[in-house]
Amino acid sequence: MKVLQFSILFLLLCTIESIAQEKVHQIFKDTRVINTHSVETLRKGIMDIRIAHRFGDFAGDAGGWPTFYGLETASDVMIGLEYGISNNLMVGVSRTKGSGPLKQNINGFLKFRVMSQDVGGSNPFSVTFVGTGSYSSMQKCSTPGLLCFFGKTAHRYSYNFQAIIGSRLTERLSLQANLSWTYRNNVEFNDQNDLPSAGVVFKYQFSKVFALIVDATFPFSEFRNNELGPDGTKEFYRPLGVGFEWETGGGHVFQINFTNATGLIETDYIPYTTSDWGKGEYRLGFTISRQFKL
Repeated sequence: MKVLQFSILFLLLCTIESIAQEKVHQIFKDTRVINTHSVETLRKGIMDIRIAHRFGDFAGDAGGWPTFYGLETASDVMIGLEYGISNNLMVGVSRTKGSGPLKQNINGFLKFRVMSQDVGGSNPFSVTFVGTGSYSSMQKCSTPGLLCFFGKTAHRYSYNFQAIIGSRLTERLSLQANLSWTYRNNVEFNDQNDLPSAGVVFKYQFSKVFALIVDATFPFSEFRNNELGPDGTKEFYRPLGVGFEWETGGGHVFQINFTNATGLIETDYIPYTTSDWGKGEYRLGFTISRQFKL
């Protein structure tokens, strides 16, 4: 904890020292990439209404023509409201359907950018911290041992904390990396409450409004490396997404993507991604963001 406090203090001091520098505008167009948060925060007084959707498997045994390539099913849906308290601090709340064992989730987060990349290059990175909490409001099931049994109210809660570092290397290319820690109050047998992970993000800006985005998350878990599903094959997979985003003007950002992650929130997709790209278990998704000045 002392190390964390010292790190935050150091980053705050760096921010104060570089306050007179001209900041790099929009390392990423949006506050999200595909699965993960980006290093960006909303500007002060901006309200963002977000709708995100993940369909069913595009191909594989559960996809193809019978489900119209997953478009007739939904693995997860999110409706959220976010607000910029300052240019470097934002909050958000959302409701997600949930794709893992915990459903009907109410999610909240606090996001703080402690360092911003400047144009001169003396500060080549932006650094942001995000803290997320999720509460499952689903009905309690009657089978002891299942995650939805909820022997205690605390078993409904999950948390995620991540540190993000990002940089716009050229006018077209941006990179980002993050370290993440997910904590779940209740887990499966042999699983661990603590789940560390790392992530990487790539963005290539083809034009002023159109970009290619890729993100990947790598959980560090022996349980996820070794656990086998009912058919004897690997059960858990690393979330990987690829997509395109358009800034359509007037406060709109639209994103369309493909990913094997079924969930939309870190406490869902990091521990519970069980879909394999190699088996066609990836899905079409989209995000619509509409910003308003208050």
